[in-house]
Parts: sequence; C-alpha cells; structure tokens
Amino acid sequence: MVASVSTVAYLGLEARAVEVQCNLVAGLPKFVVVGLPDKAVAESRERVRAAMAAIGLALPPKHIVLNLSPADLPKEGSHFDLPIALALLAAMGVVDAETIAGYVVVGELALDGRIAPSPGVLLAAMHAGETGKGLVCPAAQGPEASWAGQVEVLAAPDLIALLNHFKGNQMLPGPVPGEVDPPGQGPDLAQVKGQETAKRALEIAAAGGHNLLFVGPPGAGKSLMAACLPGILPPLEAAEALEVSMVASVAGTLQGGRLTRTRPFRSPHHSASMAALTGGGLKVKPGEVSLAHLGVLFLDELPEFHSIMDQRGPRL
Repeated sequence: MVASVSTVAYLGLEARAVEVQCNLVAGLPKFVVVGLPDKAVAESRERVRAAMAAIGLALPPKHIVLNLSPADLPKEGSHFDLPIALALLAAMGVVDAETIAGYVVVGELALDGRIAPSPGVLLAAMHAGETGKGLVCPAAQGPEASWAGQVEVLAAPDLIALLNHFKGNQMLPGPVPGEVDPPGQGPDLAQVKGQETAKRALEIAAAGGHNLLFVGPPGAGKSLMAACLPGILPPLEAAEALEVSMVASVAGTLQGGRLTRTRPFRSPHHSASMAALTGGGLKVKPGEVSLAHLGVLFLDELPEFHSIMDQRGPRL
C-alpha cells in the first residue's frame, strides 16, 4: 500500500505542491528518502524514527521508501518531518490515509515527538486555502496560519495529540488569529529644525512612492530625516500587511503570528554582502530588499555600498 500526504516546497514567496509518498516493501530493513532532498530533509529519517519511538511506535522491519514528488523539484527545510511521519504512519495503518488526504502538512519534529515551528507556515496556509484543503502545522504557528482566511487549521503541540485528533479521541482546539501590533513610534519630522526643502522632498516622496537621494555635509540631518520617512507614510492596508507578513514568514521573523500595520524600515550596514542585500545564499532567504517590501530601504553612506559591490560582484 502506498500512502500519500500533501505538503509544500518554498520557492521564494511561492509554495509549490509536494506529495510525500510512502511504500513498505519486503526486504532488508532500510529507510530511504528520495526526490532531491537536501541535508535537512535527509536527516528527517532520524528525527522521525526518534519521534515515533517517543510515542511508543517502532519502524516496521521492512524496506521503507519515501518519495517526494515531483522528484525534479529541490526540497529544502525541516518542515518535511511531519508529512514524512504521517505518510509512514498511514502506510503502517496507524492513521487513516483518507483522513489526512484533505490536509497540507508542515512542521519539524523534535526527538521527543513535539512539533517545532518552521519558517513559511503562512505561505503553506495560503496554498492550502487555494487548493481547498486544511492545514496541519505546529501549535506555536497556529495564530500565524489563521491569517490565511477560511482555512481549517490543526495546530498540534506534538505528534501524539495529532494522532488522537485524527482518531477522534481528543479534539485539538482551533487556533486564535494573531494580534495586530499597533503602529510603531519612530522619529518625527518635528524633531528636525529647519531643512524645509528637504522636508518637502520627503513629503513628495511619501505621497508618490518615489526614490529619494539626500546629499549634504555631515551633521546636516540626512539620516534623521530619512528615518522620519516611515512616520509620514500611510499604514499598511489589510492585503499589504499580509504580503509583508508572508515575506517575514519565509524569513522566519514573524513572531507569534503577530501582524503589523507599520511599514517596514530596513537600514543595512554598508558592509553587507550581496546575498544579505538581495537574498540568496546556500539556503535561499529574503534579503534586505525583500524585507523592505512596501516600506523603506534606507542605504546610509550610499557611496560605501558602491565600493563593496565593486569588490564582490556587479554594481547596484
């Protein structure tokens, strides 16, 4: 019998559907994960083995094959732990395969069976809503997933509680949507004395969404006035706040599912690398440009960025 569980792989701000297929065949006992898994996904075998032992289950003495389909899509991250465990439990007959077929599953497993948070849950919840499925996620990220709208969210603290819910022995409570943080209080233009022309330029840039370049001697107040720009920008609309939160979810900086109506303000140091500014790296993460989406990207000492880019790659 082949058991399947739906999950996602993250490509930037896009969640791609992935099917975790598990098959138990006769042969020497072995646990194999295929389908272009990265190191974190390959190591899920040991976390799943330990988590199942913690709830009193052992792997069957068979050849266990886990396939992450589509096989040509790279799979990265620890959020594949929980779907791999549920696919294996469904193949063993511990949980009903038809029951879990209606959910998208994400979450990292601890060795004692706890379900730990993993980045990108909000994107997975949005994907589940688009495909008409529910979402299984860590309990700590239930408030974050609830912002996706009319999506059934099962936020489980550990593996045994999730299995009890699927068996009908214990119902998981529905998560409460995270709170909306009040607008932050930053520098105010009232703190800047004089510089009426520069203030007028700030107001025009804020009203029209324009770029702005301040040139002047040290101590003229350029950095202070730039830091005042978020204070004269309108608060984020509901759809815009969700966009900003999706970026933060992928970056793993969305704490407690709390959304904010304040526009982002990012001020990277001029020694930041190309990957830190534009995103990327061995494990792709949003850079400062993406984290400033719908907000302000403040490049203080701009000529210094130019020299750094000359040394490390193409110019901005």
